[in-house]
Amino acid sequence: MDSRTKIIFNPCENKENQYIAILVNGLEMHGYGVSRLDDFLSSKKHYQSIKLLHLNWFENLDDSSSSSMWKSYFRKLVVLAAVKFGKKKLVWTMHNRLSHEKKSGKLSRALAQKIVSRADAIVIHSEVSRDILHSQYPKIRAKIVHIPHPDFVDVYGAMLPESSEQRAPQLKLLFVGAIKPYKNIELLIEVAKRFPKEVHLTIAGNPNSEAYRSELQNLAQNAANISLELKFIPDAELPSYIHQSDLLILPYSLESSLNSGTVILGFSYGRTVICPRIGTIDDLDGGEDVFDYSYTSESEHLEALDTQIQKVITLHQHNPDSLIEKGYKMRELVLKKNNKQVVTDGLIKLYEGLL
Repeated sequence: MDSRTKIIFNPCENKENQYIAILVNGLEMHGYGVSRLDDFLSSKKHYQSIKLLHLNWFENLDDSSSSSMWKSYFRKLVVLAAVKFGKKKLVWTMHNRLSHEKKSGKLSRALAQKIVSRADAIVIHSEVSRDILHSQYPKIRAKIVHIPHPDFVDVYGAMLPESSEQRAPQLKLLFVGAIKPYKNIELLIEVAKRFPKEVHLTIAGNPNSEAYRSELQNLAQNAANISLELKFIPDAELPSYIHQSDLLILPYSLESSLNSGTVILGFSYGRTVICPRIGTIDDLDGGEDVFDYSYTSESEHLEALDTQIQKVITLHQHNPDSLIEKGYKMRELVLKKNNKQVVTDGLIKLYEGLL
């Protein structure tokens, strides 16, 4: 007889992101039996055994076609109805300001409202999320629990030792992660072209469509200082990609982005970032060890990015190790503020309080 408390953590695996694995492994080690959402209604016995559901990115819909989007929406309404009917505890993590999928925005927002009203607790990874939620749903303050995003230190393999040789004078910038339109890759290519000698930019990750892949290849085709590695980057190769860079550059959309696992990934492997001041950056408060900025329009974004790159080039030319030193300070900071064990303990404490 399995005496473990049965819960659903959705998704319970994600090949693109070790965030899920860190939390699920921590929960299972503590004695929770973690099941998949797909099996929730597989049998009456299984349905009755589930005590709590924790949903991540549940408000995102499949917008590959109109029929897929509506099908996805109604399937999720069925899950929420089953949660209510079975008096299950519901936890939702707010990852983004808005859904990144443009076509399903309205429907995603409607679904998010239903999740928020049904949830027993809402996990946020950054303090700014509290203000956003409170402005949209003034009565839910008591449901909100701040648990930081876990660090990725050693999760993708050990960090590579720094070389004793002097770093190359050309600044090496890296964008890594799934390649989607809201991440402003076009803007990044445009700004990198302004620094043909001073900067080498590597863009590594898998585009979300073949059309987008072709578009990026066309944009970068005459730029000798831009390397496109438009493919899935296996976990084991991530430390090497990060190690070969001087810092990460992540020009996310401030309209929808709130938290970033890639920012935490960079810091975890000893590299600082150029990035808009999203919630992750705000909470860590790395001061001059991070190159953050804000903007209100696309043209402003381009100029803000240009300014930060120029600042970084000057620092790098003056002292090639200065950026690495900043990266190491940020690694120490995430080890303290985003400690995996502390994050998992926070989640367990939340579940125990609800159950």
